[in-house]
Amino acid sequence: MTLKIGFVGTGSFSDKHQNIIGKMEGVEVAAICGRSLEKAERAAQRWSDAKAYTSVEDMLNDRKLDAVYISVIPAAHGETELSLIERGIPFFVEKPLGIRAEDLLPVRDKVAEKKLITCVGYHFRYHDSTAKAHELLKERTVGMALGYWMGTTPRVPWWRVQAQSGGQFVEQATHAVDMLRYLCGDVTEVYAAFGHRAMHETVEGLDVADVGTVTMKLASGAVATISNTCLLPSSHHIGLDVYTAEGVLEVRAGSLKDIGKSQTVETKNVSDPYVLENEAFLHAVRTGDTSLIRSDYLDGFRSLQVTSAANESALSGQPVRIG
Repeated sequence: MTLKIGFVGTGSFSDKHQNIIGKMEGVEVAAICGRSLEKAERAAQRWSDAKAYTSVEDMLNDRKLDAVYISVIPAAHGETELSLIERGIPFFVEKPLGIRAEDLLPVRDKVAEKKLITCVGYHFRYHDSTAKAHELLKERTVGMALGYWMGTTPRVPWWRVQAQSGGQFVEQATHAVDMLRYLCGDVTEVYAAFGHRAMHETVEGLDVADVGTVTMKLASGAVATISNTCLLPSSHHIGLDVYTAEGVLEVRAGSLKDIGKSQTVETKNVSDPYVLENEAFLHAVRTGDTSLIRSDYLDGFRSLQVTSAANESALSGQPVRIG
C-alpha cells in the first residue's frame, strides 16, 4: 500500500519533511497547499504525481489522502486541523501548535474524541541524547532544571510580529519547554518577565520581546527556569540542564553529558531525529501502532499551555496556574 501524503505550507520545514518522506518506500507526496499558488506549484513540480492548491478544502475534496503535514506560521493554526479531524485524516503538525492555548481547545477536544493519529514536530525528543536522559531520569529525582534558547532574530517577517509568531518563547523556546516536560514532568505554574532591549530599535516592524525568563513549578515539586534571547549576533546556548542528587545532565542537540561526582559520561547523537519522527508517524498511519510517536497533539498541547501561560504572565506581571 502506498501512502498518499498532502502538505499544508510551503516553507522550509515543509520542504524538509518532503525530502525525507520522498526517499521512503511506499510513500508518495500527492498534494501541496500554500497561500501562494506559484510556490505550491513549484513545490509540486518536484514530485511525479503531486498537485498544487491554495485551499485546504479543495485539496481534501480533490485528493484522497492518507495523512497531511501542517507547517504554517503559529497564527494560522486551527481551521486546517479541524478540517482534517472532521474527515478522520491523521496529521503531523510542526511546533508550535498555535499562539494561545484557549484558541486551540476545540482542536484538542476533537482529536481526543476521535482518537485521531497525530504527531507534533518536537524533534528534540527523538535525539539519542534525549532518549538516554529519559532513561537515566527514571531512576533519579529531579531537583531543578535550567533551560536556554539564546540566539539571533530570524529574518522572516512574520517571526518578528507578536500577533503572527507569539514571540520567541512560543516559537523557539517551546523546544526547551517540551524537553523539560518530557524529561521532568508537567508544569503547574509559570511566572514570566519579558523585555524589549535592542532589536525593536534595529529591526523594522519587530514588536516581540528580545529577552525573557520564565520560572516554573512542576507537578513533581521540582522547579525550573527557561531563559531566552534573540538579540545576539550569533547562536550561543541552546539546551536543558537537569540537576539531581546523582549529578547534572546537560542535554544538547549534539550530545548528553552525565556529570557525576567522579566522572562524566557523554552520549553522542548519531540518529537523525527528523527521520525518526517521520518514520514514527507514517508507521502509525500505516499500522495504527502509535507507540513510536513521542509527542502527539494532546501531549504537544500541554507544551502550548505553558508557553501561552508565559505570555499571559509577562503581560499581567502575575503568576499563572496551568490546570
